[in-house]
Amino acid sequence: MVTRPRYRLVVDVMVLMVRDDGRVLLLRRAGQVYASGLLCPPGGHLEDGETVTQGALREVAEEVGVTIARRDLEFCHVVHHRSPEGQGRMGVVFTAQAWTGQPSVREPEKCSALVWADPARPPADCVPYTASVLRRFCAGDLLSEHGWPAGGGAA
Repeated sequence: MVTRPRYRLVVDVMVLMVRDDGRVLLLRRAGQVYASGLLCPPGGHLEDGETVTQGALREVAEEVGVTIARRDLEFCHVVHHRSPEGQGRMGVVFTAQAWTGQPSVREPEKCSALVWADPARPPADCVPYTASVLRRFCAGDLLSEHGWPAGGGAA
């Protein structure tokens, strides 16, 4: 019997901050980062010892300078993503409709602008992973797979 190594992956968290008009906040990535020039929601990967909610709240505070109460963070989607380099990642997506503070660029070395976008019509310059998540979120899907070969869960 062949013993296969245990599957390990990075866990990403994303927060769809939703305004009263239904638009969500996206950040234009900038500098020497993955997908520079493209749009994505506030988020990132978990740090050691964090829960998904702690990571989501930390990322929003770091990236756009707002505070979201834990009770205002709602789970909405999970995506099993395969990066262009072939790395498996699990993305846990939350929504928030209330926050304290005005969103602003807090990490100019990683983000050049904030854009409020209609999630039902993701901008053409979204990170492909983001566009897929937004479409699936608008469809009410709780689970999706993205970036896998045909027959392996490609969305």
